Parts: sequence; C-alpha cells; structure tokens
Amino acid sequence: MRYISTRGQAPVLNFEDAMLAGLARDGGLYLPEAIPAMSAGAIAALAGRRYEEIANEVMRPFVGDAFAPDEFREIIGKSYAGFGHPARAPLKQLGPNHFLCELFHGPTLAFKDFAMQLIGQLFQAALARRGEHITIVTATSGDTGAEAFAGLGNVDLFVLLPSGRVSEVQRRQMTTSDAENVHALLVDGHFDDCQAILKDMFNDFGFRDSVKLAGVNSINFARVLAQVVYYFSSATALGAPHRAVDFTVPTGNFGDIFAGYIAKRIGLPIGQLVIATNQNDILHRTLQTGAHVKHGVTPSISPSMDIQVSSNFERALYYAYGEDAAAVAHEMQALKTEGGFTVSQGALEALRETYASGRANEDETRATIAATRRTAGEILCPHSAVGVKVAAEHLGSNPMITLATAHPAKFPDAVEAATGVRPPLPNRLADLYERPERATEVPSDLGAIETLIRERIQR
Repeated sequence: MRYISTRGQAPVLNFEDAMLAGLARDGGLYLPEAIPAMSAGAIAALAGRRYEEIANEVMRPFVGDAFAPDEFREIIGKSYAGFGHPARAPLKQLGPNHFLCELFHGPTLAFKDFAMQLIGQLFQAALARRGEHITIVTATSGDTGAEAFAGLGNVDLFVLLPSGRVSEVQRRQMTTSDAENVHALLVDGHFDDCQAILKDMFNDFGFRDSVKLAGVNSINFARVLAQVVYYFSSATALGAPHRAVDFTVPTGNFGDIFAGYIAKRIGLPIGQLVIATNQNDILHRTLQTGAHVKHGVTPSISPSMDIQVSSNFERALYYAYGEDAAAVAHEMQALKTEGGFTVSQGALEALRETYASGRANEDETRATIAATRRTAGEILCPHSAVGVKVAAEHLGSNPMITLATAHPAKFPDAVEAATGVRPPLPNRLADLYERPERATEVPSDLGAIETLIRERIQR
C-alpha cells in the first residue's frame, strides 16, 4: 500500500513510513493511493464479531506488508485490552431510530483512545525494529491519549496544550503523567495557535530532521484509519450492509468524520455523514455558503471543538477537487495567508453530496444535555450533546448513530450546570485531582518551543 500527499509534491511512502512521518514534507497530509474495497459479504460477516477482529479485517489492507499478520493482530489486542467495556464501542438507544455509540471507555475517556492506543503500539514495534529514537510533538484541543507513549524508551513526547482553554480534567490528564519522556507544554494561545506551531515545526526541515520529528495528531493517517473501525462495528450491529446507516459526528479537526468517509469508500452503506459543530462553525458555514473563512475562536463548553483550522478538511477537499493536488495546495496557502478561500462550485457540490451539517449554540447544548438525561437516562458530555442536537434535525428512515466522543466526567462543570448532577470519574481515575501536575508554560512562539524541545531531548 502506497501513500501520497494531498499536495502532490512529497515522496510516496509505505504505511509505516507515512505513519512515522505524520505530515508530508510538502505540508500536505498522507492518503492511500487507492482505497481498498470490501464486499457486501465481507462486511456482513463482521456482524457480532469481537471489536479486535473487526479492526483487523478493516485495517489490514491499508497496512500492506509493513507489519506481519500475526504481529498486527497482537498489536490490536494490546491496544484495546485496557478498555473498560467488552464491546469497546457499545451502542445505546436514545430514541426511535437514534443510537449513541459510546467512544469513551478507553484509558483517557475519549474517542481518541481508539487511535492513540493503537498508534502507540505501532510506533513502539516499528521503532524497536529500526533501533531509532524519535521526537513526537502533538497539538491537542483537549484529548490526546498521551499515556499511550508514556515510558517508551525510544520516544520523547511533547504535548502542546492551549492554556486555560480545556477542562480541568482534560488538562490534568496531560499534566499528571509521571513518565520522564512525556512533556506537557501549556501554550499561551488557543488550539489553532498550537496546531500552527506544529505545522511550522514540520516545515522547518532543519529542526524536523535534527530531532527526528514525528506527529500523532489526526494529521497522521494511522489515526484516521483506527477510527474507521467503529463505523463498521456499529453499523453492522444495526443491519449493515443490508440497510444504510447515518452518522452524526461532533467535529473539530475533521478526522473523526473523515474516517466515516473512508468507511463509506471502503463499501459501508452510509447514507448521511452529518457534521455537528458548536458556535465555532466554520465547517457548517462552508457547506452552507462555500466560503471557508476563519472568524476567530470563541471559547465554549465544548472546547475540543473550538477550532477554525480543521486540518483533516484538507483531505476532504482533495477528494472534492477530484484529487487535484495543485488546487488543494492553492486553497491551503490562501487559508494560511489570507484567512480563507471560496470552494469552487464543483467541489462544493461534491462536499454537499457527501456531508450534511448543523450547529448548536451554548444554550442548545445545555438543553440537549438536560433533555437526554430526562428522556433517555443518558448523561452526555457537551461535545456529544452538540452531536445529538444536530442528529435530531437529520433523522430519517435510516438508523442514525451519533458518536459520543467523551465521558461526561471530563466536563463536570458544564454537565452539572445543565443537569444538577456532577458526574464522577471512573474508579481508575478517581485520584486524578490529587496527582501532582508537571507542566511548562510557554509562549505561542515557534523558536522558543523548538529551543525548549532541543534542551529537553539533550537533557
């Protein structure tokens, strides 16, 4: 399996090299040269099987010969062994034809555990085989799963976290690691600032090569690939491929819903893919008007969605523009230098054929949290509530699955304000507030952060 850049000017790599590279050297994002198809019979055969078995069947064609079959199965088994539910991504019914896929039973209580636990194991296996040490820098809007790399001797992990713009639980999950190789950096800025610094690091080839920089944000296709699996596990549980299934996805950096697009291209019969945004609604506005223009980030009670530069939207544009890498590179340059661009009419029509969208403001989010607890007995985190509110506006004849992206206890203040109930942390994290924090405040400055990273590595 060969991987190419959305901007067309980077070397073609295999799965392992693309995974370790993260961002392509031309600034683009890696995608498979061709998306493997799965027959209806093969999809039907996934129904009722263990999550790990489904993961192997779905992901194996994308991995190629980078990992031996037995090795890959063992890696998958290790990745999900620490999840708190035997189904890994269980479904709960909220109402007629509306289901919630709970993606918060992993170690850090967020959907990113599905990807980070896997990618941590993949990195460890690849680096041990190569005998290499790398530096991973990741920008997070609140949930990253840093413990997947904690204690690995061949990795230093630096997490860029927007200071004061995530919940206390989210912050503490990043800052209370006692692993010497995990470094939490609290950046004076918002997530888009952190993400811009990360991309600038990858484009600083002297720094990138000297520290052997790698990325595990959702810019890394291995992250997206891991998220494809729960589309198959949940859809087949509701009758796919014999019936189509719709999905609504709370969307920030666009990786989770882009995974749904890949699932559809593989052959899963997905009807609607609904983008759910909070008040930072650049993706919803783009689909409505065609203008992809940044309006600034407004803090919200769903902070992981407080984003105006959704990195994986570049992958969606690549397919919407008919795989025209030059057109994508032009639009991404306009976004960086001019703050936005207008999607061509043909590309906009292609996006609208694939995605629907909706938004929820703060009052609507709180009201949805309260109503869902009252009618279904389910307590939602604010991000999942945004998804449920938007999904309700798009219910049709197909079953609708809303992805519940985080445990409500990660956002106790918002949940308590909406319901009067303060959700407790699971037992394995009950002492989180007592753990000592270890973090470094840094300015939103590329040079200063690069200097700090070099010093920490040398130390």
